[in-house]
Amino acid sequence: MTAAFFLLPDTWHDSQHRFRTVGLLLVFCLTVGLAGCQKSAPNAPPPKPLTVQFVLPEMQRITEQEEFTGRTAATERVELRARVSGYLQQVDFAEGRLVQKGQVLFRIDERSFRAEEKRTQAAAAQFEARAKRLRAQEQRARSLLEKRAMSQEEYEAAQYELTEAEASLEAAQAAHETATLNLDFTTITAPLTGLIGQRQVDVGNLVVQDQTLLATIVPVEKINVLFDMDERTVLRLRRMQQAGQLMAADNSAVRVRIALADSDEFTLDGVMDFQDNQVDPATGTQRMRAVVDNASGLLSPGLFVRLRYPIGEPRESLLIPEECLASDQGRPFVFVAVEQDGKEIAEARYIETGPLEGGRRVIRAGLTLEDRVITTGLQRLRRNAEIKAQPRPVPADSAVAAPASN
Repeated sequence: MTAAFFLLPDTWHDSQHRFRTVGLLLVFCLTVGLAGCQKSAPNAPPPKPLTVQFVLPEMQRITEQEEFTGRTAATERVELRARVSGYLQQVDFAEGRLVQKGQVLFRIDERSFRAEEKRTQAAAAQFEARAKRLRAQEQRARSLLEKRAMSQEEYEAAQYELTEAEASLEAAQAAHETATLNLDFTTITAPLTGLIGQRQVDVGNLVVQDQTLLATIVPVEKINVLFDMDERTVLRLRRMQQAGQLMAADNSAVRVRIALADSDEFTLDGVMDFQDNQVDPATGTQRMRAVVDNASGLLSPGLFVRLRYPIGEPRESLLIPEECLASDQGRPFVFVAVEQDGKEIAEARYIETGPLEGGRRVIRAGLTLEDRVITTGLQRLRRNAEIKAQPRPVPADSAVAAPASN
């Protein structure tokens, strides 16, 4: 009884250990069984081809043009300055208005100048009277010399006095002429017809000769357009002239089209009349100038403009919509729908572009009339991706029929 009493705890602990082991084995078996019952995920189906639209390039006879930006400038600019010093007495114009050539604009106090004019006039009259008296004496002296009633020395003295008097008379007359001019300069008139700006001096202020700026006048009948042409275009034009594809600027008037800042349309015409004799090494551009008629007074100096400069004569050019273009590190390219292994894929085609013509881009190289150029889905397209290409529908109000696909 005693031995059985001490063996009972050990048997109880062994049974508990066996129960734990069996429980762990059951859990392991269940886990393995459940894992074996799971099925592997099926492979994802291939993506459907992207549906895109395409257009065929169009051939059209156009004159290629390069677009530049510039500013309007006055053909002339006159700064009004007084030619005499004095106090401003009167202003006879409305600021910002049109003034006519010869119109009186400013008046300087003339009282001191009128007094000087009278003084020099009197001095000239005095010297004229003296010269007249000495002229008569010289004639009498000559008569006496001929009769040997006067010595040669006395006659020469009379001649010297007459010569001195005549010189003094000329000096007095010159001083009077200067005084008359200064009196006239107290009235400042418009040297040309044009728009006058804001006056820079008020009545009562001192005006210093040749220094004080009074106002500025610019003509309005014609206006200049200044712009800078990049050296690549300059060289291209010169090579075309050498090849006989373009008339030299000296032999023909190049006409340009101009658009203002508030319009997308190039409605103004200009004629090239100047190009600088060198390329600015700091900017790599050459200064150019065109003249525009401004009889309506629409333009004024300082306006921002866009300008189209024609490149060569009209010729057949290939055009595609501007939205077809993409860029790869600055190189333009388009996606073209091509057949490959019985599928349609999007092929990336690098191209050489020209100017923009009415929303369409001129293509100089890289495409043909038969190429199907993709216009939609460019953001999702990848090189050689499978596609389903459809011709782009023609708008109902379009006057030009869509080119038929081959």
